[in-house]
Amino acid sequence: MQQQPVDKAVSPAPQRSGRRKFIGTVIAVAVMIGLGWLAWHLTHPAADAGGAGGARAGQGGGGGGGGGRRGGAPASTVGVATAETMDIPVVIDALGTVTAAATATVRPQVSGVLQKISFSEGQMVKAGQVLATIDPRAFEMALLQASGQRQRDEAQLDSARVTLSRYRTLLTQDSIARQDVDTQAALVKQLEGTIMTDKAAEGVARLNLSYTQIKAPISGRVGLRVVDLGNLVASGDAAGIAVITQLAPIDVEFSIPQDQVPAVQGRMVENTPLPAIAFDRTRINTLASGSFKALDNQVDIQTGTVKAKARFVNSDMKLFPSQFVNLRLQVRNIKGAVVVPVTSLRHGASGDFVYVLNTDKTVSVRAVTRGQATVDKVQIATGLKVGEQVITEGADRLKDGAKVILPGDRPAGGGGGGGGAGRRGNRGAAADGAAPAAAAPAAAAPAAAPAAAAPAAAEGQRRRRAESPAP
Repeated sequence: MQQQPVDKAVSPAPQRSGRRKFIGTVIAVAVMIGLGWLAWHLTHPAADAGGAGGARAGQGGGGGGGGGRRGGAPASTVGVATAETMDIPVVIDALGTVTAAATATVRPQVSGVLQKISFSEGQMVKAGQVLATIDPRAFEMALLQASGQRQRDEAQLDSARVTLSRYRTLLTQDSIARQDVDTQAALVKQLEGTIMTDKAAEGVARLNLSYTQIKAPISGRVGLRVVDLGNLVASGDAAGIAVITQLAPIDVEFSIPQDQVPAVQGRMVENTPLPAIAFDRTRINTLASGSFKALDNQVDIQTGTVKAKARFVNSDMKLFPSQFVNLRLQVRNIKGAVVVPVTSLRHGASGDFVYVLNTDKTVSVRAVTRGQATVDKVQIATGLKVGEQVITEGADRLKDGAKVILPGDRPAGGGGGGGGAGRRGNRGAAADGAAPAAAAPAAAAPAAAPAAAAPAAAEGQRRRRAESPAP
């Protein structure tokens, strides 16, 4: 009698449990299908976007245009520039060394004690300025001695001339022999030669006296003093007293490639000045402006260059001897040259070429001949006209006849003809379709957990009821 309630409680349990297990299995399969679809969508975005785009394009009547865009190569966005004219200077850039136009070592020409120094180290002096003085007393005495000797010989000469005049008078009166007259005439000539020697000795003494004042032979800057006051100096001193370097004007020595020598010589024959500019080591600051001065007479066989020299006024003293500078020599100036940006010129197997933009937004390959170049421009000697547009950016993806998109161009509107709009629609459709699909499995996943847990909880309750004794 007590077994019947147990049978009534247990008998429906297997049926309910089987039904809930079936429902849980269906939910799990649905979740797996959703996860599989999500994984396929994430790994095949292009196909999904294409399908969604095709469906939307078909609904809007633009499927043909979108399919045509996907079938052909897409147009590339490029940068363009217009060929223009400008004057291009033909220059030679070289590394130069500043050299003084003249350098002189100031040495004494007579020996003596240095009595006075009239210059400061580093001072700018002019030619003829007194720099130092040697004790002149010994040279003054020598000058007096030479002057006294000359005056004594001059007195003897005057006496001999008077005697000769008297002898000639007596000869006319036939009162003296002709031999005495001739002898007196020879004495007069001898004394005249002595006077010339005396005058020369006096001049040497006066010159030596003037040499006691040591003067600057050239204008320029005096270097450091070599000797001090009170020292005995002589003309044989190798170091001298000081060194004077001429700074204005000043020269820059540099080398010209032997291939550029004919052009420079041609300008020299025309007597055309060649402008030269000296820059500092950074090539940014201009130190001085001058002109080409001279060219050497032989080529250096080791470097294949020819030495040259440019002269600068250097009034502001920015150039200093033995300073390294960057020199730019302008050989000539090309007027009205057709130029394009350097980035537009390309090089292929058959030579230089550019991509020329056509009116229908396509490009054509144009063979050109390059000329002189600057930092950002290059001359097109042949093959291009002024006003034509060339591609400067994005040319790596182009070929002859390729379609291009210029910066600022807007894609064409409409349903069927707008390839860009179709692509944007496809992307929008793919994005719209992907969001719900991705959200569906995410929403189903939390719901699957309670659905799977509910049958297990009910089964546990039934088993506890069946095992409990009946009242």
